[in-house]
Amino acid sequence: MRPVRILQVVTIMNRGGLETMLMNYYRQMDRSKIQFDFIVHRAENGHYDQEIAALGGKIYRMPQIKPGNYSSYFRLLDLFFKEHPNYQVVHAHINENSSFILKAAKKAGVPCRITHSHLSDLGLDIKLPFRMYARLAMKDNPSSYFACSKNAGKWLFGKRIADSGKVVVLNNAVDVKQFSFNAVAREAIRAEIAAGDRLVIGHIGRFNEQKNHDFLIDIFKSVHDKEPNSMLVLAGEGHLRTMIEKKIERLGLSEHVKLLGVRNDISELLQGIDIFLFPSLFEGLPVVLIEAQAAGLRCVISDTITTESDVTGRLQFISLKQSPEYWAEQISNTSREHADTADSLRKNGYDTSTMAKWLSDYYMEQMSGAALV
Repeated sequence: MRPVRILQVVTIMNRGGLETMLMNYYRQMDRSKIQFDFIVHRAENGHYDQEIAALGGKIYRMPQIKPGNYSSYFRLLDLFFKEHPNYQVVHAHINENSSFILKAAKKAGVPCRITHSHLSDLGLDIKLPFRMYARLAMKDNPSSYFACSKNAGKWLFGKRIADSGKVVVLNNAVDVKQFSFNAVAREAIRAEIAAGDRLVIGHIGRFNEQKNHDFLIDIFKSVHDKEPNSMLVLAGEGHLRTMIEKKIERLGLSEHVKLLGVRNDISELLQGIDIFLFPSLFEGLPVVLIEAQAAGLRCVISDTITTESDVTGRLQFISLKQSPEYWAEQISNTSREHADTADSLRKNGYDTSTMAKWLSDYYMEQMSGAALV
């Protein structure tokens, strides 16, 4: 028998949180039964594209969703589903814009239409009115509602649906075994970044407004003033990187901050870090916080992030209203020992080895139910 093909809808398959979550599940699927294909909304290749092809997945490219091209985009969606009537499950991960995908899928008769919330806020930008319109257009286009946390579900779907019990919280699971403490990997990473016996504070995330790098650098400046034998490691890319580099230079921190770009060895990189710092303005439930906990790290994070993310008891939440000096004081008092957190993560459903089977069964059950109607 051929595998059932599930259509995943994303922006681009780069090494972001939801994309990494999807790949974590995809790798663990029994691909003789379930296969993932992807609609992406960028012309350029994503970091995971080659791996997707190697695993047997297909990638379809659509134009970027913008207010000026709504009409042409809707026509392309209708054409896509007309030319690909085989898809019985569409799983959309583009937050409020999922409403457009699922409306076309419903029109085409796709029985299982999953919308998946990965954020708990949007922040303020010029696109906000259009994004609010897209959220209101969600209506009954989905047949299933997923979220990475309760807060993320309430934000995208509204209180009525969130309180109805219809929202499935699908954990941003990781391969727990891959992140367990590895002394050899730790030594190799610390040699690469020339850490020696220094305190290494780490952050992994896109250089965008949401991740709050500007404040993060202020925090590290206060840490470094207190502990000159400290360094900061930043992994990721984004449109604010140049601005942050200039700030690092202006504050005289260039010799103490390493910018590593996009990494494909996050499980190893986390071994070389002592404390994980994550002062985001808003999040859903970040995969990287689960990865950091799987590596046994203590994490100092903003209290804008849901407490659901504290799976192991190793997260310390601090208000963004507190000064950089206050954050630095808390970091200085934070344990730097890695802990074995595997049991906690598995017990709470954050290991892909078990959760991938749950998701596979869910897809199959939804299709079976639709076939009986």
